[in-house]
Amino acid sequence: MNNGENRRLNGEADEEDDDDDANGGLAAWERTYADDRSWEALQEDESGLLRPIDNKAIYHAQYRRRLRSLSSLATTARIQKGLIRYLYIVIDFSRAATEMDFRPSRMAVVAKHVEAFVREFFDQNPLSQIGLVTIKDGVAHCLTDLGGSPESHVKALMGKLECSGDASLQNGLELVHGFLNQIPSYGHREVLILYSALNSCDPGDIMETVQKCKTSKIRCSVIGLTAEIFICRHLCQETGGSYSIALDESHFKELLLEHAPPPPAIADSAMPNLIKMGFPQRAAESSIAICSCHKEAKVGGGYTCPRCKARVCELPTECRICGLTLISSPHLARSYHHLFPIIPFDEVSDKVLHDPRNQLPKVCFGCQESLMNPGTGNSPGIRVSCPKCKQHFCLDCDIYIHESLHNCPGCESFRRPKSATSDE
Repeated sequence: MNNGENRRLNGEADEEDDDDDANGGLAAWERTYADDRSWEALQEDESGLLRPIDNKAIYHAQYRRRLRSLSSLATTARIQKGLIRYLYIVIDFSRAATEMDFRPSRMAVVAKHVEAFVREFFDQNPLSQIGLVTIKDGVAHCLTDLGGSPESHVKALMGKLECSGDASLQNGLELVHGFLNQIPSYGHREVLILYSALNSCDPGDIMETVQKCKTSKIRCSVIGLTAEIFICRHLCQETGGSYSIALDESHFKELLLEHAPPPPAIADSAMPNLIKMGFPQRAAESSIAICSCHKEAKVGGGYTCPRCKARVCELPTECRICGLTLISSPHLARSYHHLFPIIPFDEVSDKVLHDPRNQLPKVCFGCQESLMNPGTGNSPGIRVSCPKCKQHFCLDCDIYIHESLHNCPGCESFRRPKSATSDE
């Protein structure tokens, strides 16, 4: 009996050891904390005690710093915004993307945030197009051609989440250069590379490829998930792009979303042109026609090209028959705010907040939520004010106004209708 129990206990112990090895040698309670990384949400205060980080205040501070830097750049340089952008996202799916320093892996983190970036990109750039390219096994693969459908890009990306071999930066650049070199002069050509490897396995001289991209005015930017690499830094400097290294997942998300708004471009890089565009009508729901995009018959929906009467599925796009750029009027309206962005709001200083002579508003002008300090209830809390209308807003409304609304509610409310002005 004792021998049988010993064998059974030894077998159970071996199984437990196998489970620990499969999970990196961590116990169950250790894996819970390792996955959550709860220690990263703590900071030390003045007295040496650990307290949770105020993520909302940190996010707002980072947002305002980015807003100030973009505003100062726009006022100190003669720039123009590229409203029609052609962007290729080159994703490194080599074996380096399987590393687990980003949980659960670099590949999973990149795929998740690229999906969010694609949707945000089309929300801010409705006239632009995106294409996806992956590099693995020393070869560049085109996942999707340039297009304006976020759903098709996301579906193609999620169906090809496989990592193997080495990364070839040169092959990726050569592939996208061949695509972007055919773009008309009014389009802004951009490449965003999400690089996980520490080297590049190239078949030729990559410096020649960098010069080809520079000559074709292709702006190349890189977000690295490892240490800085010389060739990536050189590529970004030569083509006018930006090079950043992600410290963690939240930092990677922030760096990625910075590429959603149209970057400032020197006026000489893209000559102004008049572009022919068509505004197609939506087809009746009961109509049957052959879609020029997919070469198949579809019932209802779609749009009809005003020049050749061909049927297309979605907007914006380029007619496959006559080549006319097809858009809708809301697309132009949504691109307008990039030309005339709303100025950053000013933070109300502590001196103004605690001066008893100032009659400060107690509620946010936008959401009507209280602006008083929740701890005391009587003292005024943190707020911002519009430099023009002097109305006060909470931090959430500040972000919403600058990132989504693109109009100040206070300034809009003070604008009197033309009819009222004429009556007077």
